[in-house]
Amino acid sequence: MDDLLPQDCVARILSFTSPRDACRVSLVCTVVGAAANTDDVWGKFLPSDYLEVLCRLVDSSLVFNSKKELYLWLCSPNLIDNGNKMFWLDKSTSKICYMLSARELSITWGNDHLYWSWKPFIQSRFAEVAELITTWWLEIIARISTRMLSPKTTYTAHLILNFANRAYGLDTLPSEVSIEVGNRQVMRGTILLRRPEDGKKQPSERIFMGEEERVARERGDGWLEIELGEFFNDGINDREDVRMSVKEVKGVQLKGGLIVEGIELRPMKELKEEYLGGSVAEEPTLPRGHRSGAWVGPSFDGLRMRAEWSSSRRKPMGRCTVVLIASPSPGG
Repeated sequence: MDDLLPQDCVARILSFTSPRDACRVSLVCTVVGAAANTDDVWGKFLPSDYLEVLCRLVDSSLVFNSKKELYLWLCSPNLIDNGNKMFWLDKSTSKICYMLSARELSITWGNDHLYWSWKPFIQSRFAEVAELITTWWLEIIARISTRMLSPKTTYTAHLILNFANRAYGLDTLPSEVSIEVGNRQVMRGTILLRRPEDGKKQPSERIFMGEEERVARERGDGWLEIELGEFFNDGINDREDVRMSVKEVKGVQLKGGLIVEGIELRPMKELKEEYLGGSVAEEPTLPRGHRSGAWVGPSFDGLRMRAEWSSSRRKPMGRCTVVLIASPSPGG
């Protein structure tokens, strides 16, 4: 292996990519892999306030030997704030995700035992969920500060729910949903709360938002989720709150049996999965037992890093070359 940039230079370049790119390029060769696993790289992928997040963990027994190890641990949902929220990172992009438990929501008459009951639920990681006993006025509001979310990120908000066997009256009229950021309403629509029909293996429910028919997907954890809408966190004003609401207050019919676990916020997924920040090209015409490839990183300050490698059965460690190349100008 030769023609390598210094490890700290390689690490500096990789810190401008993504966790997925860093993992992928670490397979190029030993030296590049060592740079890709350094704290300098993975520290950039952690939230700027990750130490504050660690202080809010319910489980304070966390021990980690590197920032990569910490990052991977934070990619699994962890209870924080006395068990009333869950925090995790999107593994491929390092974007922040949250779930606000039912206790973090403002539910009209939520503390009146005539209307709502609070109970443990075997499929929930929270200590309790909210079950609607009966009411004619359904209103659920969630708030979160934009400071707690990743900047320059489009988020989707999802109501995480289930239905008791006795559920009734929830789909007589559509429920109104809205999302506000600061004093700006960024989304408004309607959803229809409806459980799967008895006796039919229906993997999802049909939800209507505006003129578009949407689907409430089964999550694989025993819960259903309904997408309430999306919003963009520009990261400019971190004193703003995001306000999400679900309500049905126009009808006079009674309803009950809705079980609410919380509201989840996560970054919007791109329709086409791509390796963020870089690209990898494999050479398909090499003799059997030979392998070659190249990785090109994102551009910054007019430069890109290009890593090329080749190997064979006789020389499994092969050859690795890492160079800086000038990015093409926008005009050519």
